[in-house]
Amino acid sequence: MGKKSHGKIHGRGKLPIKETNIEESLPKKLSRQKRNEVNQLVDKLLKVSSNIQSTPNASKEWEIHLEIGKLLEKIRRLESDMKIPVGDRSACIDEFIAWMKENGAEIDGLKIAQFPGYEYGIKAEKNFTQGDLLIAVPRKVMLTTETVGESLLGPLMRKDAMLQHMPNVALSLLLLVEKFKPDSFWKPYIAILPTEYTTVLYFKTNELQELKGSPSLEPALKQCRNIARQYAYFNKLFQQSSDPASDLLREVFTYEQYCWAVSTVMTRQNFVPSSDGSSMLNALIPMWDMCNHINGKLSTDFSAERDRSECLACRDYQSGEQIFIFYGPRTNSELFVHNGFVYPDNEHDGLRLKLGVSRDDPLQPERAQLLNRLGIPANGDFMLKRGPDPVDGRLLAFLRVFNMGPEHLKHWLSSDHSSDLVYPDCALETEVESKMWKFLLTRIYLLQRSYTTMLEEDYELLRHPGLTPCFRLAIQLRITEKKLLTAAEEYVKQRIKT
Repeated sequence: MGKKSHGKIHGRGKLPIKETNIEESLPKKLSRQKRNEVNQLVDKLLKVSSNIQSTPNASKEWEIHLEIGKLLEKIRRLESDMKIPVGDRSACIDEFIAWMKENGAEIDGLKIAQFPGYEYGIKAEKNFTQGDLLIAVPRKVMLTTETVGESLLGPLMRKDAMLQHMPNVALSLLLLVEKFKPDSFWKPYIAILPTEYTTVLYFKTNELQELKGSPSLEPALKQCRNIARQYAYFNKLFQQSSDPASDLLREVFTYEQYCWAVSTVMTRQNFVPSSDGSSMLNALIPMWDMCNHINGKLSTDFSAERDRSECLACRDYQSGEQIFIFYGPRTNSELFVHNGFVYPDNEHDGLRLKLGVSRDDPLQPERAQLLNRLGIPANGDFMLKRGPDPVDGRLLAFLRVFNMGPEHLKHWLSSDHSSDLVYPDCALETEVESKMWKFLLTRIYLLQRSYTTMLEEDYELLRHPGLTPCFRLAIQLRITEKKLLTAAEEYVKQRIKT
């Protein structure tokens, strides 16, 4: 199975405020006047959110985000008439467990329970030894992109390019179709899903503003823009199309509902083989997706023989303990943007560096040629990693090439050992090595100064009891990034000394 995508506050991106279940009644239909107003705003939203710059940056993305935010605020206000009352999510757990067992899931010795700092998770009700089977989920209860073709969404998917080429979007709309389909097989599963998340789609402007100076701001803004564009696109499509999915969703599809569906998929999806084994499918895997994250190794796989996903205990568990799984190696920035949580002790954390060779550089052709030989882009994202060696070979080689003079470039372009540039003990001229480390230290200083707060201030802010969950996450992310920069700064200083 592929990497799990999930969200939590320490391990799940759900707000600890509402615990509700599937909507108990259909929304009110908008008046013709309000529908026309929404349609006009959606047209504007589609235009603004599709305005992709050739050379995007955080500053321009922020301008677009503010413009999108104003349009969405008006749309939300109009769509508030379509808001649906929700029930008690926790009251649906027993029905969900019964549904899982009736359909062949093996979940004995486990219980869905609440844990401080995590909201819901999986609790062991007996002892488990490392390697024991914890959860077995048959394909029939999974929502997958293979299910889309057999659903009400199938006819629309067969003629819509976005649904065909973006399986995560197709899965999000499938979730909405099943949510509003009165006789959905997956109703017990949908009933226990959270109603809100802490993905970036739920951040208010002032909360996102807390990421000013962070390399994570730009991808967060892009995520918000992409979802706004998708919402506008499908809103228009459902209003103009006549097919089973459009007929079902036309009067219930709102920005709030789409954010919920997208966030559910982003924070909970994994990948399973297709029925014929020819490809991998995006999938929502009930019960298993309630497990929270911990450092470790992947312990879930798919059994083709039994046609089910199987999750094994990654360590010994005593009765009463929370069961954890490892979601895969992701940085906190990736977890924040795509999963809605920050994991402070993340062994796979790293900080993104955008580096590139300017076209105005007279040695640009030679630098680009040497980097290409090494399989490294002349302009791209690099990573300062957590751990004793924060500068990996890819970043190391780029920095060396970037700081070479004409004679050095000529030498390495003609050398049969240019691949040595990725290794720390490469026989490189002292002049280039010294220049390279000083250049990196300057970049680190610039990144540190781009934040609007100091690390001590961030820790102090976290002590405030009135912080919203999203505001708290933004501060936690800043802290992890600043700690990475401080560690990298000390490492580079030591290299300069030697």
